[in-house]
Amino acid sequence: MPTRIQKEAKKENMLLNMGPSHPAMHGTIRIMLELDSEHIINSELEVGYLHRGFEKICENRTYFNLLPYTDRLNYVSPLINNLGYVMTMEKMLRIEVPERAQYIRIIMSELSRISDHLTCLAAMAMESGAFTVFLYKIRAREYIWDVIEQTTGARMTTSYIRIGGVKADLHPDYQQTLKKALTETRKVLKDIRGLLDKNKIFLNRTKDIAVVSPEMAINYGWTGPCLRSTGVYYDVRKIYPYSMYDRMDFEVPLGEKGDNYDRYMVRMNEMEQSMRIIEQAMEKIPNPASSSQIMAEGIEPKEAIKTSRYQKSKKKINLSPNLEGSEKDKYPRILDQNSYAIVPPKEDTYTSIEGLIKHFKFFMTGHGIRPPKGEVYFSVEGGNGELGYYIVSDGTDKPYRLHLRAPCFHIVSALEAMIQNHYIADVIPSFGSLNMIGGELDR
Repeated sequence: MPTRIQKEAKKENMLLNMGPSHPAMHGTIRIMLELDSEHIINSELEVGYLHRGFEKICENRTYFNLLPYTDRLNYVSPLINNLGYVMTMEKMLRIEVPERAQYIRIIMSELSRISDHLTCLAAMAMESGAFTVFLYKIRAREYIWDVIEQTTGARMTTSYIRIGGVKADLHPDYQQTLKKALTETRKVLKDIRGLLDKNKIFLNRTKDIAVVSPEMAINYGWTGPCLRSTGVYYDVRKIYPYSMYDRMDFEVPLGEKGDNYDRYMVRMNEMEQSMRIIEQAMEKIPNPASSSQIMAEGIEPKEAIKTSRYQKSKKKINLSPNLEGSEKDKYPRILDQNSYAIVPPKEDTYTSIEGLIKHFKFFMTGHGIRPPKGEVYFSVEGGNGELGYYIVSDGTDKPYRLHLRAPCFHIVSALEAMIQNHYIADVIPSFGSLNMIGGELDR
């Protein structure tokens, strides 16, 4: 069936498909271009090449088991996807998260934001011909991922931030690894600025190209770095502070023209602010209490008997290395002590019939987490903008409806208007500056 452009195209103009197999389209976008030589007369955008039915899948999974699916939305900054979902659930369940866990969440989220921006600008630079910049930025991302891997046990799909807190406490050596990552990342960003900020070729390909006005950005529903590149001051961390962001001192970088260069510069400046937030969180995070202090508070006689039994069998328990940092004695500082919403500790599961039954019922269909009937919406500042979850509960252990407010969808929607009257070569940096993430776009 002919498309709109095929019907409207003049005989002397050429129709050209850019994508989905084009390398710069990442295999997930198809742009039908109507060209007069290399000049773009008209365009039509087609998405959906990476559609996995995320929302429908989640409606057939329990509230706990759907968490790994959020990792696959924005696979460059999965920890922020986890955070958005679990905070939506915590709002519905009215759960209070321990202070230490909240600071850990901030550190992990800002590391993910840096990783997201590094990946975006690396791809944008490479596709514009600056391959050296790509290598530099990927090297910096490796340092960031070293910290994430050390803490979560994975580099990309982590499923680390859980309902009620986090999966495990920070690695004992996290400060050393984190400080090295921030130091090396700052060095790389300095080198990148030297390579690109005043580079005539890069400026010619980004300055005054794909300009978006504040009014146009708002009408399309833009948020995040792309919206802020137009000069609009909107950051969920500032406008609607969540977690511990109200205790952090940081700035919101803004652009002036809303062109490709501003979108590059805003992300560069945001990485500096993210590192500033991480350093503040490292200073303010509560020190972990000793195990003896945690276990000794408020123990009743029956609990004392259970504890003594546990101590007798403690030497016989060999937990999996994957559980390091999430032992029972660490639960009070990384998870809300609401047994209804968190996974029972493995020490109890392995040593008592009550713990085994409790663990079994947590994952059993029809049991586990069952929020009250109602609906809830909560959003966080993702790598690309406002990332919101809307959940409707019918009182069962599965969501009746789960909708994702994905920032990518609104941003990519404006691409047709952005490349109008530009050239084929301008499509590449313009598309790269939007940071399209297929898993988030095609949900």
